[in-house]
Amino acid sequence: MVIDELGKQLHNRATRGETLSPEEQAQLEEWYAAQDRAEADDLGLTASAETVVTLQAQIATALEQVVTVARQVQKTDEENQALRRENAALCRQLRKSCHNCDKGGRSAATVA
Repeated sequence: MVIDELGKQLHNRATRGETLSPEEQAQLEEWYAAQDRAEADDLGLTASAETVVTLQAQIATALEQVVTVARQVQKTDEENQALRRENAALCRQLRKSCHNCDKGGRSAATVA
């Protein structure tokens, strides 16, 4: 308990802006680490090395999926841009064709 009391005192001093000696700072860091471990144990958050490896593999898989989807989105965007350009060209061609309509309201293409 003496170590716990010392940790609390050092924490109190540090949070009030007091400067700690290097030795006190090291003791405080050690106390923080002990508090973190105790809290993790209380919450059941301790993870085995196997769990960590499994989680890292899941993260890697998820990142690969994100990259794949991002590439698909980029490809779809490029295809959409090409279709927009083609659509704009067809609209220009249609407007030009309509301007060339004869007085009867029919285009040259429908007269033939």
